[in-house]
Amino acid sequence: MNTSPSPSPSPSPSSSPSSLRRSESSRRATLEAALDLCTERGYGRVTIEAIAARAGVSKKTIYRWWPSKSAVLLEAFTERLVTATPFTDTGDIAKDLRTHITGAVDVLAVPPFGPAYAGILSEIHHDDELAETVRTQLIEPRFEEAVDRLRSAQAQGQIPPDADLHLVVEMLYGPVYYRHVLRKPMQDAEAVGKLVDHVLRSLGAVATR
Repeated sequence: MNTSPSPSPSPSPSSSPSSLRRSESSRRATLEAALDLCTERGYGRVTIEAIAARAGVSKKTIYRWWPSKSAVLLEAFTERLVTATPFTDTGDIAKDLRTHITGAVDVLAVPPFGPAYAGILSEIHHDDELAETVRTQLIEPRFEEAVDRLRSAQAQGQIPPDADLHLVVEMLYGPVYYRHVLRKPMQDAEAVGKLVDHVLRSLGAVATR
């Protein structure tokens, strides 16, 4: 399932390998520059002009691929989040959920990703286009991946067949993002374990450890 918020520049029939490499190099430089600036200055003080200058690209190049600084940071954040939070299937749903959610907590806990995502969440309240992008290219794909992993556990008899899997995902993720917005993140893997265990117990899930 594709979870990248913005695809790499699409090749045209006349694109040469060297031009494609330059495009990807510029894209990567832009994402890294945006994250570096977010760490150094804070989300609110990052501008497209500063990103372009740091990345060594033109503003026109950035606007060709992204409509705003929020969109740039969203792509950078999503790439990091997807890498850090795979939906593995070891046959132990509790273990896999702990690993997955701990990865998300770790990403949100450190600059630039935590501040970048907090800034994006703030922007979506008055930017309908960004809100739609966040929903369709980050939240919904990841949500469905989580449901798929729970469905696999359900098929293995680890989760009751009548469990509302979409609600389970909200029960698992809700506290993580609620605490992130309030700047009171979960402190460690033990806290994540308590969350996962509590949610699974509330479902009457079968213990696997």
